[in-house]
Amino acid sequence: MRPPNEIDFWRGFALLTIFINHIPGLYFERFTYRNVSLSDSAELFVFLAGWAMRKLIEGPARGLSAGSLILRLEGRATTVYVAQTVITEIAIALLAAASILLDAPFLTDWHNASAVFNDPVRAHIGLVLLTHQLGYFNILPLYVVLVFIAPLIALAHRHARRLLLPVSFAIYAVALAFGLNLPTWPVEGTWFFNPLAWQLIYVLGFVLAGEDGLGGFARRKRKVFWWLALPVVLLAAAAAIADFSPDPFDVPSPKLWFMFDKTFLSPARLIHSLALTALFAGAFATIGRWTPRASGFLSLLGRNSLNVFCAASILSLAGQILRFAYSGNVATDAFIVIVGFLLMGLVAWLSEWRSRLPAAPAFEPRSPSGSSSS
Repeated sequence: MRPPNEIDFWRGFALLTIFINHIPGLYFERFTYRNVSLSDSAELFVFLAGWAMRKLIEGPARGLSAGSLILRLEGRATTVYVAQTVITEIAIALLAAASILLDAPFLTDWHNASAVFNDPVRAHIGLVLLTHQLGYFNILPLYVVLVFIAPLIALAHRHARRLLLPVSFAIYAVALAFGLNLPTWPVEGTWFFNPLAWQLIYVLGFVLAGEDGLGGFARRKRKVFWWLALPVVLLAAAAAIADFSPDPFDVPSPKLWFMFDKTFLSPARLIHSLALTALFAGAFATIGRWTPRASGFLSLLGRNSLNVFCAASILSLAGQILRFAYSGNVATDAFIVIVGFLLMGLVAWLSEWRSRLPAAPAFEPRSPSGSSSS
C-alpha cells in the first residue's frame, strides 16, 4: 500500500466532489469549488488520469516491449469498459426499480434512459458501443476512449516525443474550429464529453508528469507559474460568482474558442484547470501535515479510483432517487453525503484488502487415481 501522496489525494478529492455534484440540488453542492471556477472535477480527474499513465509507463511498465506495453494498456482499457457497462446496467435497474416502488413511471425517462425502456434492442446495442450514454454516467466512456488510445500516446512519447503535444493540440484545435464530435445512437446527438477535445488535457497530464521536457520546465518555474495562475483563478471566480458566460451571438467565429463550453473543453476551461493545477501544486505537503486523517482518507480513495468512481456513480443516482422520495432538505442531504462518503471509503478499503490477499494456489489437475498428473 502506497503512503498518502499528492496525486492520490487530489484524485480522491475529485471523486468526492464528483459524487456531490452528481446529485443536483444537494445542499452541499454549493460548497464545491465549481461554484467559484470555470472548470470542475472532470478536468482534474482526466488530467490526473494522464499523469498516472505517465507514471505507469515510467514505473511498472518501464522497459516493456511495444507489444507488451500495448497489451497492458489495452487490458486496463477493457477493465474500464467492463466497469462502464456494469454500472450503466445497475443504474438502469435502479431507475426501473424506483419507478415501480415509488409509482413514478417518469423516472425511467431520467438521464437519457427512456430509450432503454422504449427501444431496448437498439438502445442496448448503443450501450455496448458506447454510443448511448446515461446522464451522469458519461465520464467513463470518455475515459475508455482515452485509455484505448493510451498505447498511441505512450509509443509516440517513446519514438516521436516532440510531436506528441503538437499533434494533440492540432486535433483539439480542429475539433473546436469545426465543431467535430462523436455521434450518439440511437438517440441522435453527440458525446457530452468530446474525446477529440478532452484528449488534450489527458495528454497534458501525461506530458507534465515527466521529470524532463515541459514537466521539468514547469517544476523549475513553479513560482513563476504560481503568480501567473493567481489572477486567472481570481478572474474565473469573479466570473462564476457573477454567473457570467459569453453570449454566443457576441463572440467571433470559431465560437467554441471563446465560450465556456464543457463538451468541447473550451480554452477558458482548459486554461483555468491548468491554472488551478499550478496554484495548488505542492500544497499537499501542508495539507497532509495539518489534516493527516482527511488526507489519508482521500488518498485511499484516489489509490482505488476506478472502483470508487463506479461506487460513487451508483451512490449519486441512489442519492437522487432518495431526494425525490423524501424531498430535499438539509437533514436528508447530510445523510446522503455521510453515507456516500462512508460507502466510498468502504469500497476503497475492500479493494486494498482484496489486493493484499495471498494469491490462490495454482490448480493442479489430478489423475483418476487421485495423484497429481505428471
